[in-house]
Amino acid sequence: MKISLKDIYIEFLQIGIQLLGGGYVIIPLMKRNIIDKRKWITDRDLSEYYALSQSIPGIIAANISAFTGYKLNGAKGAAAAILGIITTPIISIIGIAIILNKLLQISFIQSIFWGASISVIILIYLSIKEIWRNSISDIFSFLIYVITIILSLSFSLSPAKIIFITLFIGMFYKIIKKQRENL
Repeated sequence: MKISLKDIYIEFLQIGIQLLGGGYVIIPLMKRNIIDKRKWITDRDLSEYYALSQSIPGIIAANISAFTGYKLNGAKGAAAAILGIITTPIISIIGIAIILNKLLQISFIQSIFWGASISVIILIYLSIKEIWRNSISDIFSFLIYVITIILSLSFSLSPAKIIFITLFIGMFYKIIKKQRENL
């Protein structure tokens, strides 16, 4: 299915307007707008795009948008999605940078930022819940999760190294599982 560049840009612009708190928050927004409402991708696609976005350099929200846009309309779709997702943040950052010192001196504005930070915790929880539902599907995936937690808490490994370790474990597991099914 090839979606128009205009539709991709507008949809990701609307998501970008709601995107407060970083890349993790994009998961429930994408689920609602791109999966449930538009049916442009599946839950599985979103989980895979999120996993890929975590393992490559760049902004998570932009990476997920690029993967989705690419599926919808190739390289131009990826560009439209990225432009849509970053338009509002760029405009916001420029505007805030101009008046930042004055805004932060107003106690009412400080209260708004405090309230927004609390709501971000809820959005992150919803993201984790969605990813968990689509990722932890059997005993092996649960074991990978436990190994990842142990590695991250017990050793000073970088998240990138842990991701690569689990990528290789998962890849070898799938290869072995497929070979056993073919026997």
